[in-house]
Amino acid sequence: MHEPFRRFLAGELEAIRGAGLYKTERVITSSQNAWVTLRNGRRVLNLCANNYLGMASHPEVVEAARQALDQRGFGLSSVRSVCGTQDLHEALEHAISEFFGTEETMLCSSGFDANAGLFAALLGAEDAVICDQLNHASITDGVRLCKATRLTYPHSNMAGLEEQLQAAAKRRFRLIATSGVFPMDGDMADLGSICGLAGRYDAVIMIDDGDAAGFLGRTGRGTPEHWGVQGQIDVITGTLGKAFGGASGGYATGRREVIELLRQRSRPYLFSTALAPAIAAGSLKAFDLLSRSPQLRDALMNSARYFREALTDLGFDVPAGTHPITSVLLGDAMLAQRIAARLLEKAVYVASLSFPLVPRNQARVRTQVSAIHRPEDLDFALEKFEEVKNELGI
Repeated sequence: MHEPFRRFLAGELEAIRGAGLYKTERVITSSQNAWVTLRNGRRVLNLCANNYLGMASHPEVVEAARQALDQRGFGLSSVRSVCGTQDLHEALEHAISEFFGTEETMLCSSGFDANAGLFAALLGAEDAVICDQLNHASITDGVRLCKATRLTYPHSNMAGLEEQLQAAAKRRFRLIATSGVFPMDGDMADLGSICGLAGRYDAVIMIDDGDAAGFLGRTGRGTPEHWGVQGQIDVITGTLGKAFGGASGGYATGRREVIELLRQRSRPYLFSTALAPAIAAGSLKAFDLLSRSPQLRDALMNSARYFREALTDLGFDVPAGTHPITSVLLGDAMLAQRIAARLLEKAVYVASLSFPLVPRNQARVRTQVSAIHRPEDLDFALEKFEEVKNELGI
């Protein structure tokens, strides 16, 4: 390696470590579940997965994937437009459209790819994209790839959004892009107000609902259902890697013309190998299960409410809300890492988040409740949180 470049990389890594921002990966040797086994053999309570509904290890989902492996093979070795489209892909796209009440759906290799390919496919230099300041990184990166002017408004500030809509009044098209749920703290975009402003200023609306689809809203149809604006969102993106089975894959769903143009122009869609048959089949079964019964959704939301209220009662700084993502705000990155490490020693696995995942000096410990966590699991975690709080004098 070029020696000056090697020294530069080493210096950057040392600076990341010195600031307490270095990310480590812990190896799991079990399936994703309420309790997981680490490489050292320890079983720990998992409070940091996006496995909202427990579908990652649901026996019917696993069996559907296993049958697809036997019948359809391991992979397709082709993009969708050549010879990579199976009837499983079409069936899953239809199920997603039916679930969300949309006109058309396009599968993607990931939720990130759904956003990465969206904006450049739909917009040009004469257009404007107006983004919430705390949008998911995939929205931010997708917008960077398009030629439209990017405008940003302060997080969830509707007056700021209106100012940017006014500033973009002379643009050909104005597209409002927002996360439905902001994954660092689980707070929701105010879609009711956003839809009102979009109507007033003739704007298109795009939301990434990956951290809401499947469980938020009365029947789990996500933030549009929660706010009562189903049918008013032009395009919704999401992931199959969270509530819908926890594997890979994502989707864009919405107006027929939008999805049809994405199939023709979205570069990640056009140049990525088709979703593996087992993933398509397992995800299809997940949508089937959710369409049949709200039991998992109800269990998740009840547990999330209990855990959030209990953490608050223990004296932790927890943002108000109802989402299964429950953050303990700390500010200091080193303290967040110490708390997460101490909890892991006590068999509670949580995430320590710091810059660049969150803004500087806004580090936190993030927990995520799942439908498969039992009441005794949550009480165990709360007991350990209280022990660590007392030990560290928080």
